Amino acid sequence: MFTTIDDLESGQKLLVRFDLNAPVEDGVVQDNRRFQRHADTLSELLDDGHAVAVLAHQGRPGRDSFVSLDQHADILADHIGREVSFVPDTDGEEALEAIRDLEGGEVLLLENVRMCDDELPEKDPAEHAESDLVQTLAPEFDAYVNDAYSAAHRAHASLVGFPLVMDAYAGRVMETEYTANSAIQDKEFDGPVTMVLGGTKAEDLIPVIERVDGVDRFCLGGIVGELFLRAAGHDVGYDVEGTDFFDDQWESHRETIEEILETYGDRLTLAVDLAYEDDDGDRGEISVDGATKETSFLDVGSNTTETYADLVSESEAVFVKGALGVFEDERFSDGTVGVLEAIAETDCFSVVGGGDTSRAIPMYGLSEDDFSHVSIAGGAYVAALTGESLIAIDVLDRE
Repeated sequence: MFTTIDDLESGQKLLVRFDLNAPVEDGVVQDNRRFQRHADTLSELLDDGHAVAVLAHQGRPGRDSFVSLDQHADILADHIGREVSFVPDTDGEEALEAIRDLEGGEVLLLENVRMCDDELPEKDPAEHAESDLVQTLAPEFDAYVNDAYSAAHRAHASLVGFPLVMDAYAGRVMETEYTANSAIQDKEFDGPVTMVLGGTKAEDLIPVIERVDGVDRFCLGGIVGELFLRAAGHDVGYDVEGTDFFDDQWESHRETIEEILETYGDRLTLAVDLAYEDDDGDRGEISVDGATKETSFLDVGSNTTETYADLVSESEAVFVKGALGVFEDERFSDGTVGVLEAIAETDCFSVVGGGDTSRAIPMYGLSEDDFSHVSIAGGAYVAALTGESLIAIDVLDRE
């Protein structure tokens, strides 16, 4: 198991990796839950007298979300209640000068690390350890702290290179996320374990069904759930005018979906009804038996929601990945919110994963305190559920 910031001596100069990746709307970076989670780690480090330089990323080259981190510094400062300096440089002379001027209790945010040529190529950690980025920054610090759990499945330089050349520790987000998200692999539950799977990408969820041991039943919804209904013989799960979610995925994954349905069918619970927008703009519902798809289905129906909620209420543990419908529209929030409400009212171990799904919790007046853990991770959460190693954690645990 990796060492954590509990093992750090006070008053050191630290290079800390956060994941501050956030939505960008019309060029404006939006605050999200990742800032607050990392702010808690940062405040703890600053209160312990450390001087902290933060590495983080935003977007990918070529995308509208690939922007500077100057706005991130202001958002982070609001969360910690103290100044966060920003330098528009990552490993050049301007950055090095700012790092050398850092004193205990101060924090500096370096420029978007994905603007460095060394960062994004997926390489072996040993190769990344020899990169200019790592070799330039590492000598300036006493230790490295990785708090970017949600990027822990990426073999990028700032995530896997530094632990090979300097003392490395896990931050609070890394520690708590890893512990909670690995629970399905590490814990033994006395009662039923339920996993609620939804969302838009079959390739994200198929491995979960195939590889996760210890789950008694999977409750499916969203686009993925509709694809499984198609495999079960229902006249749904294909594109209609204005959509392109289904047919390509069906062509790519049909054989696997049908095999899963045959192999794991006794553990799969599929929707019995679906919701759509009727001619008056209201929510309409239709049974999947005999249904013909003439418009988009935007949520599971009320009977399905009740069934899933009942399964949750009798579970010892519940894991959620992906929404059951378009919960951002209140008309089609019943499935996602109904399941979350059932979890909140049930005395079970519960993990809600994925940034999009977890947004429904505050949006509909629920409290994170009613869940064992609300994860800010997406891809890393799926990897943890399926028992895959997370390379950025592997290098922290290398001794």
